Amino acid sequence: MTSSRGYMTKFQEQRKQLRDLIIGQGVMLPGAFNAITAKLAERAGFKGIYISGAGLANGQGFPDIGLLCLSEVLTLSKYIVDAVSIPCIADADTGFGEAINVSRAVKEFEAIGIAGIHIEDQILPKRCGHLSGKELISTKAMCEKIKTAVLARQDER
Repeated sequence: MTSSRGYMTKFQEQRKQLRDLIIGQGVMLPGAFNAITAKLAERAGFKGIYISGAGLANGQGFPDIGLLCLSEVLTLSKYIVDAVSIPCIADADTGFGEAINVSRAVKEFEAIGIAGIHIEDQILPKRCGHLSGKELISTKAMCEKIKTAVLARQDER
């Protein structure tokens, strides 16, 4: 999706850059949990940032078990997006609920300039991906979340 003047916005260009990096040789994305760590990664020459859900939660004094709500993750992620000029991928946990919640999450992340998200396939309440004892949702439910996410995005990149 381009603007009415035919050029891509900053965020559309970042989404294209990220897609090209992934399709090309792949890309190493350092995890950032605040704007200063993202700026340091950019200064070190990384081509993108991974906004760590565990990092965001731990930075607020919480374990990574889904205690931050969508609006909190968006606010913290926006600080990071605004601090750097390289694409950012955000950890969207489980999409903050069922498929309908995933739709909203995709639209909200896209609106703040996130270049990509990943959605976990855990049951609620979720556990940190590094811990044992996780349970997964059904393949059918995860496919529905993915389909919903694709339909919700405004930028085809």
